[in-house]
Amino acid sequence: MKTQFSFGKDGLLVSVPDNYASQVVSSHSAPALGDVPSALAAALDYPIGCRPLVELAAGKRTAAISVCDITRPAPNSTTLPPLLNRLHQAGIPVEGITILIATGLHRDATREELDIILGPEIAGTYRVESHDARDFAAHRALGSTRRGTPVYIDERFMAADLHITLGFVEQHLMLGFSGGRKLVAPGQAAQETIKVIHSPRFMREPMATEGSIEGNPLHDELLEIAAMARHDFMLDVTLTQGREISGVFAGEPVKAHAKAVAFLEQTSLETLSEPADVVITSAAGYPLDLTFYQTVKGITAAEHIVKPGGRILLLGECAEGIGGSEFAELLRTLTGFQDFLDAIRETPVEVDQWQLEKLALVGVEHELFFYTPGVTTDQLGCLGSRLFTDIDRAVAAVLEGVPPGARVVLVPDGPYAYARAVPAYV
Repeated sequence: MKTQFSFGKDGLLVSVPDNYASQVVSSHSAPALGDVPSALAAALDYPIGCRPLVELAAGKRTAAISVCDITRPAPNSTTLPPLLNRLHQAGIPVEGITILIATGLHRDATREELDIILGPEIAGTYRVESHDARDFAAHRALGSTRRGTPVYIDERFMAADLHITLGFVEQHLMLGFSGGRKLVAPGQAAQETIKVIHSPRFMREPMATEGSIEGNPLHDELLEIAAMARHDFMLDVTLTQGREISGVFAGEPVKAHAKAVAFLEQTSLETLSEPADVVITSAAGYPLDLTFYQTVKGITAAEHIVKPGGRILLLGECAEGIGGSEFAELLRTLTGFQDFLDAIRETPVEVDQWQLEKLALVGVEHELFFYTPGVTTDQLGCLGSRLFTDIDRAVAAVLEGVPPGARVVLVPDGPYAYARAVPAYV
């Protein structure tokens, strides 16, 4: 069987021998909207759970809009113009609007990336700045959550009269689903906040996983943080496999985000009759597979459809290498998954350790293999022995010793495929 996978910008053809019981699991969604401008107008003028945006903005002089960075394919150049138009209709001038790139602890957006993220016209007209989680003095202290998380949010976001987020909703490896509250924290939070919400206390919660909202303590924590930051309005969309807009959800952030999640659950969940012996998955291609850090999401999503002890092969271009320096050092010195999990259980949280922690939680239960040509064996610590520089050799390695007729599931869109096996093994 030959299958085209999302990989970098150009894709990758993967071949699996015909003597295996192979199945392709693609991302599913509602069809693309036929009239996106009308859908956006309706969402902004008749929002979920609150007054129209023009009315919310009336009497305000400033607004801050938090938007996704380059690692997320949010269609900001489509969704931003009608939102900005309504802010101007309400009397907020161009100079009163700040667009903040919700980097969390990612790097700043480059000048070229801003044109991609926002569109050249918006990027060249409005005040656009990247959030910097490491600049503690640039954040406002808001107190602590009921669970004790200290909350520090970008002062530029907090200083505005109106606080808006703009993004899209997909399954997420810790939060259940992205979008909404995530554009406040970690998007605009200081690292002192980010470290706590990504600590083992939350990362090892069974419900802090893909597709989980009800009973997910991290979801509840971020809702509380967003409320403390006065999250006034959100505009999120859902996307098709081809990254066209399939749904628009705007309004009061908690209610609008819940509607988006319900829509995804109704339109996108793929159910497998049984779990796989082997899963070959991607990191969803560009821009999500720019770094090894981001490719972890492909592995954690695959855990929901593979047998205990089963194998996972991850495909990601990693054109920008490993990712942040802290994550790179943790990975380079990795000696074993269980050793790492034991070592960080009671120690102060280091930046980006949570992504390796999520990888390790899967790795202690499953055999992991990698085809990530943008990284080298010496960068992966003990994982270097499972890194392959040729796709055919990588496939042969993950199938070595697996008997003919075994169940092999191929997931070309990686974490964009919202899938579960019945019975589910997680």
